Amino acid sequence: MSEIKEKVVVDNSGHASVHESPKVLTKLESAEALVRKNVYIAAGLSIVPIPLFDMVALSGLQLNMLYRLSKHYEIPFSKDVVKEIVASLVGGVAPAAVAQQFSYSFMKAIPLIGAALGGLALPILAGASTYALGKVFIQHFESGGTFLTFDPKAVKEHFARLHEEGRGVVLEAVGAK
Repeated sequence: MSEIKEKVVVDNSGHASVHESPKVLTKLESAEALVRKNVYIAAGLSIVPIPLFDMVALSGLQLNMLYRLSKHYEIPFSKDVVKEIVASLVGGVAPAAVAQQFSYSFMKAIPLIGAALGGLALPILAGASTYALGKVFIQHFESGGTFLTFDPKAVKEHFARLHEEGRGVVLEAVGAK
């Protein structure tokens, strides 16, 4: 559980001051903080005006996030297994969103207006998919699951709801909500 402890510090002149030690986060709070940080990074990566760079970088970011969550929950990690799960979950659950991400990424190749159009929509999609992916796996790991027991089809609707929720998180972060 979290608790705040106070520490009294006396400087060379004899003045004492009280400092609060940092809040100790629970396992769940730490995992959620990791996901939120990756949501912001995902949104930022998609602003880079190079077509398809964002898609490659986003895949790597999401894999790394899942690797870090697996270590946090002491779950064995297999890159190949996780890649298949992510592809099945994101591609099977939100194929329209994936197609949208590709089209927005390719828009960046259009002189002048392409970078602006892609740069507006992609951060929201990238952040939302990262949010949904992280939240789904936090819930799965919190309930004792592993990558081997994860069933993408069973969480299809929940992932879609979290994807929408993730859009709101990104919009709120940029002050658009």
